[in-house]
Amino acid sequence: MGATENKAWESLDAGEQVRQLREMLFQSPSFSALLEGPEHRFVLTNPAYQQLIGHRDVIGLAVREAVPEVDGQGFFDLLDQVFATGEAFVGKDVAIVLQRTAGGPAETRYLDFVYQPIKDEAGGVTSIFVEGVDITDRHASEEALRQLNADLERQVIERAQGRGLTWKLSPDLLGALNSNGYFETANPAWESVLGWTEAEVVSMSIFDLLHPDDLEHTRAGFELTQVGQPALRFANRYRCKDGGYRWISWIGIPEDGYVYCTGRDITAERAAEVELAAAQEALRQSQKMEAIGQLTGGIAHDFNNLLTGIIGALDIVRRRMADNRLDEIPRFMDAASVSAQRAGELTHRLLAFARRQSLDIRPNDINRLVADMEDLLHRSLGEHIELECLLATKLWTAFTDANQFESAVLNLAINARDAMPDGGRLTIETTNLHLDAAFGAGPDSIDPGDYVVIGVSDTGCGMSADVVAQAIDPFFTTKPVGSGTGLGLSMVYGFAKQNRGHLRIYSEVGHGTTIKLYLPRALQQAVILKKRQREAPRGQGETILVVEDDATVRLILADVLEELGYDVVLASDARPAIPILQSDRRIDLMVSDVMLPHINGRKLAEIARASRPDLKVLFVTGYAENATFRGDFLEPGMDMLTKPFDLDALGAKVRAMIERSWREVATGA
Repeated sequence: MGATENKAWESLDAGEQVRQLREMLFQSPSFSALLEGPEHRFVLTNPAYQQLIGHRDVIGLAVREAVPEVDGQGFFDLLDQVFATGEAFVGKDVAIVLQRTAGGPAETRYLDFVYQPIKDEAGGVTSIFVEGVDITDRHASEEALRQLNADLERQVIERAQGRGLTWKLSPDLLGALNSNGYFETANPAWESVLGWTEAEVVSMSIFDLLHPDDLEHTRAGFELTQVGQPALRFANRYRCKDGGYRWISWIGIPEDGYVYCTGRDITAERAAEVELAAAQEALRQSQKMEAIGQLTGGIAHDFNNLLTGIIGALDIVRRRMADNRLDEIPRFMDAASVSAQRAGELTHRLLAFARRQSLDIRPNDINRLVADMEDLLHRSLGEHIELECLLATKLWTAFTDANQFESAVLNLAINARDAMPDGGRLTIETTNLHLDAAFGAGPDSIDPGDYVVIGVSDTGCGMSADVVAQAIDPFFTTKPVGSGTGLGLSMVYGFAKQNRGHLRIYSEVGHGTTIKLYLPRALQQAVILKKRQREAPRGQGETILVVEDDATVRLILADVLEELGYDVVLASDARPAIPILQSDRRIDLMVSDVMLPHINGRKLAEIARASRPDLKVLFVTGYAENATFRGDFLEPGMDMLTKPFDLDALGAKVRAMIERSWREVATGA
């Protein structure tokens, strides 16, 4: 289908799509049937299939009961084999004997067909889809053609000087191929299509003329013809006399020790197929660029607003300082800080949507996390919305990042609040759930297994099916301009998928919305992290090596650490840092960016530990693809802080790492 037809199809609801697919199946000239289970019971047949078997009532019957006369012809064994192995079977020009009328004579039909296994999520075969074409008439025509070609080619070999007009005038390549792979005869079309004379053709093996990439499959096809298997529409590339190649589609009929061949030039058709594929790829690229344009446009809009606040506030601060109006400076510094923090939140949301944020995934008590949020949720929802928390007893522990989970629940609660401008009720419910393969089937699948489910339900205005379909798209929002970024729900969805979980939306206009967050079950005890101090503790003269390629960030890190009482050594990247690490100088902690030029921070840590095996390492990163799961990225004695961060958080993390043992640093205890 073209782009217009695709859009029309996608605009149909699921029920209409199923109806149209069923209508297409029933109108198809190909016969189709669906056989379920190891007994191959008929679930569905179309009119063409009914016509093939004589309009019998077979629904619900096992195939051996429905068409008993087929027993012994090999078809039942093939069905058993496909069901057992899960491998499809394709039959070409296969004879079948059917009794198409009760008490009537047996009738031989010829079929092209496929037995296609249908598998469940675990890979087991549940049913077999049968589709094919009754080619009895074509078989008769091809048999007649084979006989005609055989007779013609025998005459050509016997009377080389008495070729008929068909041999001379045919635009297709004709010839008799012997068992050694040489054409003993060749018609004039060889010279008009490929440039080779008859004498040149018969002097060369076909394998000398083939494209190197076609040698293997052509040799296999040739060997089949030597055991009596005809070659039908067998395509390969033959070398022209000028050095180029042309695609030839062959029909080869073995007879009396020769393979009588006719080859049609399909180079133009192949070129058209390539051109069509290129056009389809160009369309996909165009759609991709349209999506990227929408995403980058949204990012640019929000970041430009935030940068305006930051740059404008700092500019005013300079003017106030020049005018010695220092009492007004704090207000504008606060404004710049707020805009900068919002910019940081925006990048975190983008990384969450892209499933590239750095997650500290541990076993967590979800009930405790929700209960600890109740005061914050009450303040965020306001007095006009009632909050109800239904927390399941004996709730399983779940794998998640506690901070990102709290952020996700808060986002869902704020969205629910905005959907209830006149008040209502917000319910947060937790429960244990085992998901089977059937639940996770579909394009947006989820692995079967045990999950902890967090449901956030509101009594608001609800969403239409069209809105639900776009709800997780970045920058999509139904809120007024300036009231939302359109990243909240996409961030929650990205977090869920990166957490190896899932998110589903259930909504009805006028009745409210329920969003369910599925987190994988953890069999370990929940880990409770210590809360950091509000003010960063001071150092005691320890030496910290800071490796950061951004000069501004390096300056700020050095200033705050020196202010906290540490001796700071600076390096702009790994190259000046390595000699320091390999020296005898005291280093109590290395603070390093992950994405450094030349050698990244993770590799630098490995080099450092070769000479300082007890060195503790704190990574600071804005984004690092390999660091999205901290447990996979960090070794004992390592930790991570995600940019942007406030300086008190940096000071607290540095002090905690210096004072704690390796095992405590690794577990975050």
